[in-house]
Amino acid sequence: MKESIIKNNRQTKIRFEKSGYYFIGLVVMVILGFWPSYFSKFFNGTANFSFYFHFHALMMSLWILALIIQPILIRKKKLSIHRLIGKLSHVLMPLLFTSVILLKHYQIGGQVTEGLGASLWLQLKDLVIIGIMYGIAIKYRHNIQIHARAMIATGIVFIEPALARFVIGSVFPDEYMLPAFLTTIGLVYALLIALMIMERKQKSGRWIFPLVLILYIIFHNLYLFKISAPAWDAFAKWLAELPIT
Repeated sequence: MKESIIKNNRQTKIRFEKSGYYFIGLVVMVILGFWPSYFSKFFNGTANFSFYFHFHALMMSLWILALIIQPILIRKKKLSIHRLIGKLSHVLMPLLFTSVILLKHYQIGGQVTEGLGASLWLQLKDLVIIGIMYGIAIKYRHNIQIHARAMIATGIVFIEPALARFVIGSVFPDEYMLPAFLTTIGLVYALLIALMIMERKQKSGRWIFPLVLILYIIFHNLYLFKISAPAWDAFAKWLAELPIT
């Protein structure tokens, strides 16, 4: 009986040391999602992107690379290299945030349009979730159950932008942007719920994925229903008019 219980617990446990291999799938998704608008341009000679696109792509690529390498290093007992990359993440994370802000500012082009504040919820969503999860991972870096889940959650944030572009570009026609977006967030929610179901018997750290789901729901509702506030609109205007790109 005792052996049966242990076996069942093992079946529902997420193998964090193998998560790096799963994130290779994220690389494939990113390539598929951004192929028409970014990667393909380098092959047909139309790649005329600004520095901000390349900087953002580089920071995101480095973070995904770290998510792939770190669990493998743990599995291979290369703990000193794992810790070194962990320390380097203290530099990479601010650079990643900077790349998101600069790219969005460049895309805005100094134009303060109606609904600008509400449109920024998508970018803020990613920054808030990654920031919170990274902060949790650092705080609980000596608790593998919480640390690993939080780092996995930072990678989950990359799924929505890549998947949305793939769905919009390959599944739905251009005029069906809303159904495509709803399909994308539905798939992200399904992933998080699946992880929560897998985690239901775990005693430590299983609150991570529910927290991510709650944050997603809050920001998606703010964006979809164009909910804003005077203070946030004022901030959006101030950001758009900053001479930083």
